[in-house]
Amino acid sequence: MRLRTFESFWLLKNGLLYTYPTLQKNIKTEILVIGGGITGALISDALMDAGYEVTLIDRRDIGQGSTSATTSMLQYEIDEPLKDLAKKIGEEAAALCYQEGITAIQDLEQLVKTKKLNCGFQMKKSLYIAHNKTAAKELYQEFEIRKKHQLGVKWLEPDAIKKTYGIVSQGGILSDTAASVDAYQMAHELIAFNVKRGMKVFDQTEIKSIQDQGKFPKVITQENYTINAQKIVFCTGFESLNLLKEKVADLIYTYATVSEPTQTYNKRLEKILIWDTQDPYLYMRTTDDGRFLVGGEDSVYVDTILQQNIKEEKSKMLIKKLKKTLPDLDFIEDISWGGIFGTTKDGLPYIGESPEYKNCLFCLGFGGNGITFSAQGRKIIVDLLQKKENTLAQYYRFGR
Repeated sequence: MRLRTFESFWLLKNGLLYTYPTLQKNIKTEILVIGGGITGALISDALMDAGYEVTLIDRRDIGQGSTSATTSMLQYEIDEPLKDLAKKIGEEAAALCYQEGITAIQDLEQLVKTKKLNCGFQMKKSLYIAHNKTAAKELYQEFEIRKKHQLGVKWLEPDAIKKTYGIVSQGGILSDTAASVDAYQMAHELIAFNVKRGMKVFDQTEIKSIQDQGKFPKVITQENYTINAQKIVFCTGFESLNLLKEKVADLIYTYATVSEPTQTYNKRLEKILIWDTQDPYLYMRTTDDGRFLVGGEDSVYVDTILQQNIKEEKSKMLIKKLKKTLPDLDFIEDISWGGIFGTTKDGLPYIGESPEYKNCLFCLGFGGNGITFSAQGRKIIVDLLQKKENTLAQYYRFGR
């Protein structure tokens, strides 16, 4: 086993694809997007499509935050099961959030095709498996409500799952719509695409303060340059918690490990994303270069110098669980890593205006499917800027 530091597979695989200058002068822009990860890339692209003048900044190099650590599993499912979310916001509203997740994945597929983005995007199915008989009963109830709302699901018995995929389980939900992607590469390619059509990008540019200047906000960088913008869109993920008084999310640390690329496995596994009902749950997928990736073992985030040791122990636990689920898989670890993410009380993102900031919008796609939420945020953010009604916005609002 090759033990590495916290550099993720995506960073080691891709390297630094594109670099941009730091901000070295005062500038004005119509819309300032803060955050150069996959969320910032998707939102800035939507704003460019809508005809806005856009400037994007990041305090790191592009894609170096959570985007470089994600397992990039694109699912319509929300961390909160549909049957549980229905009890919190109503069944019709919960079903809408799930249905919009399906639409978001389809939109991402179209975006990749239309803009010819090289990012390993693949449409797949999703298999949500029960890890024991008690969980299977709960999961079947989840299947029934998803089927009721026509989410494209099928129930598979344990024998069928074992025969088809070699997976040991107590049954599961097979969903028609899911996908996988290299989110780090996608963020870089999408931002580079928009730079070619006029978007300004500055990396290694950190904010010192944000000031209200009458009608419009003003950003002061650490090097005392100013950015005057008509609107600001924050796409800063878990780091937004430092900006907001409202408690919108809890921080968790999640772990992942990926095999060497010469693995032999059931080729049907390439067509699905896999996750289970354990707490913390286990999730698995293949990569576009023939590796097997497994993640999970989420824990409450603690800033500690022992994180490297914790990562190595978590990696061992992931592999142990993987071999119990896929006993025929010959997994030889190549790279392991960890990353910080946010999780919300209802599994939903926060997208829209916060009363704490004037002329500012936020797109915070917390949870296990933050990329899918960010894809939904593309339309929500543009609609809010254009004063159009958006049904989803009420469920993703601040102060809910």
